[in-house]
Amino acid sequence: MEDQTQFKFFIVDDDIFCANVYEQYLANLNYTDITYFSNGNDCLNNLDQNPDIIFLDHNMEDLTGFEVLRKIKRYNPNIYVVMVSAQENVKTAVDALKYGAFDYIIKDSVVCDNMTRVINKISQVKTELSKSNQTIIKRFLNMF
Repeated sequence: MEDQTQFKFFIVDDDIFCANVYEQYLANLNYTDITYFSNGNDCLNNLDQNPDIIFLDHNMEDLTGFEVLRKIKRYNPNIYVVMVSAQENVKTAVDALKYGAFDYIIKDSVVCDNMTRVINKISQVKTELSKSNQTIIKRFLNMF
């Protein structure tokens, strides 16, 4: 990847195998700032590390993904949370988006490809927001 944006990732999944696959995949894409949590509470207790993107498992033992998602969004609505789940239920995906998830990825044979797709989409959104913010600032400064 040319001129790749570096993000700080949190991976939150009580399935260590899945978490290791995601972590290794991101490392293979040359991302270096990746932190793994095996439960939602540990993730919530470390939000002060200011992650950019959180890959959040839907079905965990301590707190559900939805509970964690709502608390993340209350803490900082600008964190990009991507819900990851083995559930192919449309209602679950729609609810994740309603609660503030940026996207919903199904744990299947192309989960890693979908992670790349979502990261690229987030990168594009951040670029466009930055351009918009610069335009707004210029307009504001020209008012005076």
